[in-house]
Amino acid sequence: MKNTVTDVSQLKTDWEGLASKYIAEQELTEQYWNEIVQHYSGIDRHYHNLGHIQDLLARAAAYEEQIEDYDVLRFSIWYHDLIYNALRKDNEVQSADFAEKRLSKTQLAAAKIQRCVQQIILTQKHNTADQPTDEQYLIDFDLSILGSSWEDYIVYTENIRKEYHWYPAFAYKKGRKKAMLTFLERKQIYQTDVYFERYEQMARENISKEIDLLG
Repeated sequence: MKNTVTDVSQLKTDWEGLASKYIAEQELTEQYWNEIVQHYSGIDRHYHNLGHIQDLLARAAAYEEQIEDYDVLRFSIWYHDLIYNALRKDNEVQSADFAEKRLSKTQLAAAKIQRCVQQIILTQKHNTADQPTDEQYLIDFDLSILGSSWEDYIVYTENIRKEYHWYPAFAYKKGRKKAMLTFLERKQIYQTDVYFERYEQMARENISKEIDLLG
């Protein structure tokens, strides 16, 4: 799925279908869409781009019947990586703040906006062991690349490296290895039963191979 071509026109249709349920003004829906495209199309967006959003939306659609609040989860997907700077560690918080400001101008209920905000913040540490099912699905979707084929996983690691291109090799390898080891140290990478059964073993194999390559 990671190697599929990003269908921007379909993404716009998906966004308009969701946003129009809570935004009366077409101009505002269009404004929000343009903001989303601008942020996710940045020159340094090699992985955290519209293709990533397309992938997560497709995964969410596949489990729509199991998701309690499908619209909130989709808003979280759209905004979870809106702010992304590889030099900062507060991207998720900034993205959540951005989402809160934009969604507060819609008819989405305040409680739902806050759930969206909390879901986005959860993508910072990707730990949802004690969270409701929707939150677990969101994080499992976001980590799905870890359990992909080795070919897709390699492309993913190459794109992540491009996003951190200003780091010298020794510093990047040290930081990346530390980050990936934290996943292996977890009892489970994936929290939903379906993702655990389908992707857990492959994710651990892929991560172990990458760590070996990092040296």
